[in-house]
Amino acid sequence: MQNELRLKKAPSVRGQDIPVRSAADIPVWKTITLQAFANSFALRNALDAKGCKVGGLAAEILARPAFVVSTTRKDVRLVAVSAAELGFGTDTVTLGAVYMRVQQLGLGLAAAEIGPQLRLQYFDQPMGEFLIIGMEPIKTWSGEQIVLNVANGGAGLILIGQDGRPDAEISATSRLLFVRSDPAAPADPRGEAAAFLPP
Repeated sequence: MQNELRLKKAPSVRGQDIPVRSAADIPVWKTITLQAFANSFALRNALDAKGCKVGGLAAEILARPAFVVSTTRKDVRLVAVSAAELGFGTDTVTLGAVYMRVQQLGLGLAAAEIGPQLRLQYFDQPMGEFLIIGMEPIKTWSGEQIVLNVANGGAGLILIGQDGRPDAEISATSRLLFVRSDPAAPADPRGEAAAFLPP
């Protein structure tokens, strides 16, 4: 599975090689509704009930105190973009560099719960597709920084974890999901991205 993450050559999200210049250049990929769950264990039970597999690192992240769930239902607009579409001309790029670029574009980091919530609402995911959740990483019990990945590697729908350090390298063609913020929202999502970046 980790080899798939490193070697996967995903198709272009927008089908063109013109780098995006602003968040407006990236269409909304999918709008999902964050369901209200009592806690992360209820969310994990919902994944189990729907037959969605959860990898070891992802399971650990869902059990960590830093993983929180919404107490109210709300819609979230997600955009999908690759590092190549953000203008990076190398084969690989660091997560920190991607997060900095999306911050400049005005996109927001996704809440960690978007990974499992999307997994529950994306049953027609094409085989071979791996979607990295552009989120602030959560540390495992041993201190590893992990982000989530909604995947269909061919053995069924799964939620997995992967290296979420700022210097972790990903393929420039890997697709990442970020949040298009509601202009009326009081919080500035770029603050979340800035918190992830090195000073």
